Amino acid sequence: MLKKIYIFLLIVSLFIPLTTAFGDGLGIKKKNPKPHEFGDLILNNFSTKANRAPVLFRHWLHRAKYTCRLCHVDIGFSMRSGETGITESDNENGLYCGSCHNEKEAFGPTSTDTSGKDIKNCDLCHRVGKEIPLRNNFYEFRKTMPRERFGNGIDWIKAEEQGLIKLKDYLENISIKRPKIDDPAALTIEPHEKNMPEIIFSHEKHAKWSGCELCHPDIFGIKKGAEPYTMQEIFDGKYCGLCHGPVAFPNMDCQRCHTKLAQ
Repeated sequence: MLKKIYIFLLIVSLFIPLTTAFGDGLGIKKKNPKPHEFGDLILNNFSTKANRAPVLFRHWLHRAKYTCRLCHVDIGFSMRSGETGITESDNENGLYCGSCHNEKEAFGPTSTDTSGKDIKNCDLCHRVGKEIPLRNNFYEFRKTMPRERFGNGIDWIKAEEQGLIKLKDYLENISIKRPKIDDPAALTIEPHEKNMPEIIFSHEKHAKWSGCELCHPDIFGIKKGAEPYTMQEIFDGKYCGLCHGPVAFPNMDCQRCHTKLAQ
């Protein structure tokens, strides 16, 4: 019996420093979301206070139709959940969600059925904690998409390149007309970590979804190398980690960025 207790205490003594190291250096391990939940946001700045269910925002459905720039630059959504402070009044006045959810681009707060009767659509968004069937089935959608290993299992870059999704980048009366830019050159970024391949950063792929103004100058400076950053900062949701992890493919997929082959 004493021998078993000794072995148990030995294991615990070895385990505690390991967990402490993870807590201090790498953060606390979180449960990975299911593929259909990857990128989902719960918006609850005001809903619960107003006795309404919080809003479930599904990133996969919106990124299958629109560029990131359209929502985060033209419409003005913050890149961080909860910082925009969207109110029902904002939406009713055609701001934020109301830019599209107006019965023209997408369903609005109220729809009219074939008999002319008004139908409230509140539960289509304010659905957290409710058993409400989703209009769009993620797994049926994913069957038609090229696959990848992590995140929600969809290679969005290939899907766009193959014409499987058509990204809308302009909303009348909201977006400005921008001149077409030449595809900017790829960058080679040298990692500070030993034995890690160099990063080939594709400006072209990122500009397709985000434009230039979503990343520069708020997230990244204009001049290459002017603002060094670390993998720990990326893991903490800064720089590349602002998108890669919450919405774009997660940063655990090292080979998607560290792609330069050894000579």
